[in-house]
Amino acid sequence: MQEINVDKKVVMSSVLGFGAVILAVIFFFSSFFIVSPGTVAVKTRLGQIVNSYGEGFHFKIPLIENVIKFSIQIQRADIKTQSFSKDLQTMDVRLVVNHRIQQGTVVSIYRNMGPYYVNTVVDPVVQEVFKSISAKYSAEKIIGERNALVEEVNAEVKTRLMKNEIIVTDLSVVDLDFTDQFLKAVEDKQIAEQQAKMSEKLVEKAKRDAEQVIAKARAEAESLKMQRDAVTAQLIELRKVEAQIKAIEKWNGVLPTYVGGSTPFISLDRK
Repeated sequence: MQEINVDKKVVMSSVLGFGAVILAVIFFFSSFFIVSPGTVAVKTRLGQIVNSYGEGFHFKIPLIENVIKFSIQIQRADIKTQSFSKDLQTMDVRLVVNHRIQQGTVVSIYRNMGPYYVNTVVDPVVQEVFKSISAKYSAEKIIGERNALVEEVNAEVKTRLMKNEIIVTDLSVVDLDFTDQFLKAVEDKQIAEQQAKMSEKLVEKAKRDAEQVIAKARAEAESLKMQRDAVTAQLIELRKVEAQIKAIEKWNGVLPTYVGGSTPFISLDRK
């Protein structure tokens, strides 16, 4: 019995010793932290902000100090929302917001907005701005002038988030979908407008063709009138003389052999 008790003591001593080593290792590795490039760390001590740290190797007190890391590289936020146009057409929208924060503002952002500032600030602001601006555009104008809408939203979002020390580098509307019924109505309207324009062109062409026919008829009538006005008794006599001259020029000097009429043929040959 005594030997068994001795073995138990040895085992317990070994376990405690091993546990102490494990705790020492954990304590050692918890006493420092590494900040990678493009990242800033905020260190707190019992809930109070101590300082911010850039890239490199840093120390902290285990169990008392805590470290929260923020990326200062450009981050992408995908935001989905539903909005209405000026004429109350429903839109399903997906926006992409590229943004970043600066090293000098990390402490302020952590204190005022926390580490999840995208969900608490960026997402609500972008949704609010898009909904308010899209409500000023009709659905057809949003389709036809989408770039103007995006530029206006981009400028307003940058201004609003800059007040929260968040820099927006770019905002894009990657998806913007209306209902199928509305898109069909827009397509039908565009087809009707194209057909109306084609009809107008055909009418204009018919008018031009009619005007050309009228102008041609007027010119011909004017020409005939001028010719009629130019025909006088003297001109008629002149034309007769010209005809006789042409006949003489064509005569070969031989008289006809027979002349006929109601009288018998008479030969003019004098041989």
